[in-house]
Amino acid sequence: MQDPRDDQEHRQGDGSDSVHGTMIRSTRAWALEQNDRRIVFASDTEATMFAESRSFRVAQHRLPAWKAVLPIGGHAELRQPGRPLVAAFGLIVPPQLAHTCAATSAYIALFIDPWLLPSCPEPIRLDAGEVRRLLAALGTTDSDGPDAGVDLTAGYAELRTLAGCPSPLDPRVAHAVDLCTSRDPDMPITSIAIEVGLSAVRLRALVRQDVGITLTRLRRWGRLRTAIADLPDSTVALAAATAGFADQSHLTRTARDFIGRTPASLRRAEA
Repeated sequence: MQDPRDDQEHRQGDGSDSVHGTMIRSTRAWALEQNDRRIVFASDTEATMFAESRSFRVAQHRLPAWKAVLPIGGHAELRQPGRPLVAAFGLIVPPQLAHTCAATSAYIALFIDPWLLPSCPEPIRLDAGEVRRLLAALGTTDSDGPDAGVDLTAGYAELRTLAGCPSPLDPRVAHAVDLCTSRDPDMPITSIAIEVGLSAVRLRALVRQDVGITLTRLRRWGRLRTAIADLPDSTVALAAATAGFADQSHLTRTARDFIGRTPASLRRAEA
């Protein structure tokens, strides 16, 4: 049954600004050092980033956002069910694409909300020079990846030079997405529809037309980012509750569906 609310070490930054009226949070960041592993998370109005100092592979998932996989010295691998392996120095993966993904070295993964890049049905291969330019824009040349002060605004700007600029959203859709994912994530969709002057049915249709993803799925993506931002300072169960998930299991299922890994794997090495 669908949930009704769905209808150690270093941390810096917190806020709630918006851009284009449709982003979820302003800068929140943390970095963890664990034995031979360093992991970094950062999120602001243009992008969300997760980086690791070693190779990693994630299970099949469907992310409701763009993903740019930027290996540092290695390459990225992507496989869709029933299709050949795609390998490149870097990859830009469109939203909602069912796939497994891996990086053969330390890497940075950038996540961009679906309305912030133009629609594209297939993964975009990046050559070595394009990956270097993206890493330089982010402000990292270290083989272990960035620190928590990474420049996500510059990274997104460079990504737009490669993928193109999106068409503007219908203002009603932009306001509805902002309410649903940021300003009032517990607000019922019927109430959001009333606020923007549409029926709930019409609003859902417009969001699917302009964004390609349902409001409830976008809301869960926003909650997942909030939960991940809180992980270093709390248990997984508390992060789930703070972000608006029904319970820890609901958060774990969402993480597996959206990013192909569990929240616990973002904090420790998994076998």
